[in-house]
Amino acid sequence: MILDLGRPPAELALQLVDLPSVSGQEKALADAVEAALAALPHLTCLRDGDTVVARTELGRGRRVIVAGHLDTVPVAANLPGRLADGVLWGRGSVDMKGGLAAMLTAAARAKTPRSDVTWVFYDNEEVEAAKSGLGRVMRRHPEWVAGDFAILCEPTEGRLEGGCNGTVRVVVTARGKAAHAARPWTGANAIHRLAPALDALVRFEPAKIRVDGLDYREALNAVGVEGGLAPNVIPDRASLTVNYRFAPDKSESEALRILKALFSGYEVEVADSAPAARPGLTSPDAERLAELVAASGGGEPRGKQGWTDVARLAAAGVPGVNLGPGDPSLAHQDDEACPAEQIDRVAGILLDYLEG
Repeated sequence: MILDLGRPPAELALQLVDLPSVSGQEKALADAVEAALAALPHLTCLRDGDTVVARTELGRGRRVIVAGHLDTVPVAANLPGRLADGVLWGRGSVDMKGGLAAMLTAAARAKTPRSDVTWVFYDNEEVEAAKSGLGRVMRRHPEWVAGDFAILCEPTEGRLEGGCNGTVRVVVTARGKAAHAARPWTGANAIHRLAPALDALVRFEPAKIRVDGLDYREALNAVGVEGGLAPNVIPDRASLTVNYRFAPDKSESEALRILKALFSGYEVEVADSAPAARPGLTSPDAERLAELVAASGGGEPRGKQGWTDVARLAAAGVPGVNLGPGDPSLAHQDDEACPAEQIDRVAGILLDYLEG
């Protein structure tokens, strides 16, 4: 597919939606993005796997990173997309092809930005952190993504969202003793031994924690359960997968200590972990962007409730914020849909911020 960067941003977003890019299958979209950006004389294109990086080289002395992921969660009978009555429907319309369209539009038009700009379109964000295309590029080519400030175009309804919650996923394991189901007293049921862990999750009350003036709501949930060998066997092992979304007042190690204390008496193994990021709204870059968002009708900044790669960038010394079209509560939903007006508005904000 040939992407037309001269189209209105919402129409470009429809093109992107109609090019499936489930995690691990981003090549066709990465090829299309690379071809479109390589045709722009003011950008230098680089590529690592299915991550595409495009940079201005104007010698400005400061550099802004604008990033977004190419992949989506699996399709659920919601492709091809459609643009009707001012709304873009289809997988990825919210998370985050509306944001990608805003990025591509601004990348094409921002020919003389006040700061140098690096545009990053990366693969494998919707899966475990170890597979992240952004993380891979930061390890292999750190100079590609070095900068002074970052904007991540994750869905925020066109509002500015500072920082993000961290996430840690653990596997909580109970041990028992196998036995015949007709004689359970000769064994110990590992599934039953998970009951206190499940009860702790049911009784958990998510905290709302204020960090640097923004609110973050924590969450702790069972997201998977496994156990049992056969219908006539008392299981000797059972496990519960638990996801903890923690506020940016905590480190990953502090979050893990909380989980180990909560599940004392069980084996607790870390399956995946990523740090939180503090709001980062005190820099002149963030303040200026916040003014543009407010002037566009985006209101005051708020905390990002999900995890985003602002945390990865912040850990590398690049403070950043989230700004993108689409209601994040509709991300991954079968009826995912994004207002065209928000896609257009975010593209305009990016352009004003970079060239204004």
